[in-house]
Amino acid sequence: IASKNEQTALLLQDIFMTEAFRIYTSDDIIGVELGGALKNVIAVCAGISDGLGYGDNTKAALITRGVAELTRLGVAMGANAVTFSGLSGLGDLIVTATSTLSRNYTAGRYIGSGMSLDVALKKVHMVVEGVNTATAAYGLGKKYGVETPIIEQAYNVLYNGVDPRDAVNTLMTRDKKSE
Repeated sequence: IASKNEQTALLLQDIFMTEAFRIYTSDDIIGVELGGALKNVIAVCAGISDGLGYGDNTKAALITRGVAELTRLGVAMGANAVTFSGLSGLGDLIVTATSTLSRNYTAGRYIGSGMSLDVALKKVHMVVEGVNTATAAYGLGKKYGVETPIIEQAYNVLYNGVDPRDAVNTLMTRDKKSE
């Protein structure tokens, strides 16, 4: 539960927490909101990776670098970097980017296997948040001057007709960096 008012957060924590549903509180509203939204773009990419036939190590690297992008963008927008390594960041991203029940992952897998965006969306039969969020995330990266190569390639695949294999090549042939 994210709230600037600690008493409100604690009250809601008490209301919703059960033996089967554990609730944590945070005062980082921006980080929690961004983590919950932006992870969907990375989940689409994870599905594309699986659809292309890449393995678990590739997906793990994609998720890890995706968290780095989300964190950079979030911090530029006023979020706390630590939020992105918690449940509303990494925790939510892991399940959304790996579960076959995830709409975002599933749509990405269809795209990676060669389907068009329109066909993939029709086949999922539900809202795939990461598709629209890719546009917002791409724009936010530009607005805040934050390097978001994975988000940019997701945007290019979804909206500019870039072949997913070419997007992967663009990511893999970027300048060397240190972590």
